[in-house]
Amino acid sequence: MDHRDIWKEIELQDCPICGGPALLEEENGWCWYVTCADCGSHTVESPYKTEADALSAAQQAANLWNMGKVIKEQRAE
Repeated sequence: MDHRDIWKEIELQDCPICGGPALLEEENGWCWYVTCADCGSHTVESPYKTEADALSAAQQAANLWNMGKVIKEQRAE
């Protein structure tokens, strides 16, 4: 599987902070993370080194998100 299609295989719950939509993001070919399109909360990066490891890293990021282990972004007031 081409790592660019991994997001098709991953199920994400809505944001545990605000209920917004989740996005599985890849960062320049070295990691995956999940972020909320509304509030900006996100998981830590799940790194990978090879194409074969990319799916596992994406699943790890999704599992963290789906368990509610996210970093909440604080907006300046």
